[in-house]
Amino acid sequence: MAAFLRFYDDETRKSLRRQRIFRDRLNPLNSYCDEEMIKRFRLDRGSILSILDNVGEQLERPTKRSQGLPASIQLFAALRFLASGTEQRVIGDTLGISKSSVCKSIDKVVKVLSTSLNTIKFPSEDADILKTKHGFYSIAGFPNVVGAIDGTLIPITAPKSDEHLYICRKGFHSINVQAIVDSDLKFLSVVSKWPGATHDAFIWANSGIARKFERSEIDGWLLGDSGYPLRPWLLTPVNNPKSRGEQSYNGSHRKTRVVVEQAFGVLKSRFRCLHKTGGALNYEPEKCCMIAYVCCQLHNICVDLKLPILEEDEMDDINDADQDGDLTYQGPLNDGKTVREALIRQRFL
Repeated sequence: MAAFLRFYDDETRKSLRRQRIFRDRLNPLNSYCDEEMIKRFRLDRGSILSILDNVGEQLERPTKRSQGLPASIQLFAALRFLASGTEQRVIGDTLGISKSSVCKSIDKVVKVLSTSLNTIKFPSEDADILKTKHGFYSIAGFPNVVGAIDGTLIPITAPKSDEHLYICRKGFHSINVQAIVDSDLKFLSVVSKWPGATHDAFIWANSGIARKFERSEIDGWLLGDSGYPLRPWLLTPVNNPKSRGEQSYNGSHRKTRVVVEQAFGVLKSRFRCLHKTGGALNYEPEKCCMIAYVCCQLHNICVDLKLPILEEDEMDDINDADQDGDLTYQGPLNDGKTVREALIRQRFL
């Protein structure tokens, strides 16, 4: 009798054991037109195939346990997550793979793309710098501008360590991503590594691009809001403008600098994982920073190809608001106020 019960228990456990399910995988390359591809993955067929050509071998390297998923399925799983912020189980059901496979794909693709894509470049050639300046000048007549700078907050879940450092001034956990953009809303420089409580001015002061401006390696001005220090190479608005020239300067400054806010709006509309409507990035801060950086790289591909933002992804009004304080620094070597006043006299009176 005891032997029969043991046999019965063994058979019962086997019958209750979850059976392995083999799903029919969907290959979007064979299923969607370009418009549908852009709607779901934000990139067109050509750019996705180009990325696969560059990183496919890295994604398909076999593991100790198996050959793994095809590179195309891994890439589509990651792109779908970046584009929508959708739950991984839903993405898996759509592509015919498991939730764990989606998780592994996101992790692998983000790591590979963060080191393989090279779309974020500050202009260095004279012709490129001149083109950038012309682009900004055409907006509101502000001369000599090579970039607009600002920071944006990316919501994340509360990290396990140093949790207080990630609570931003708006009261939620985030990372603070600083970017410089051109007049076409393309990212020229991105710093994605600081907690949400970090002030924009601190991020700027500790960036490599700031040191290049300090060493006069870049010819031109950046435009920043009042959260940044006034420098000869970083011009901020005039607080409490009194003259017509100061008011005209502020108006031109505002119309020109707004491109960085527009760029963040387009970025978060394209890649909903970065926007509050997609919830919050449920990863460790280091990976969240990497995801934000990869999204900026992919955004630049979209800008270069002039890919549309479809109607269902209308631009959000992304404005993280100026940080308090007029950080105006004066001195014989860093007299940004003198540069600003001279510009007002020459251009805006």
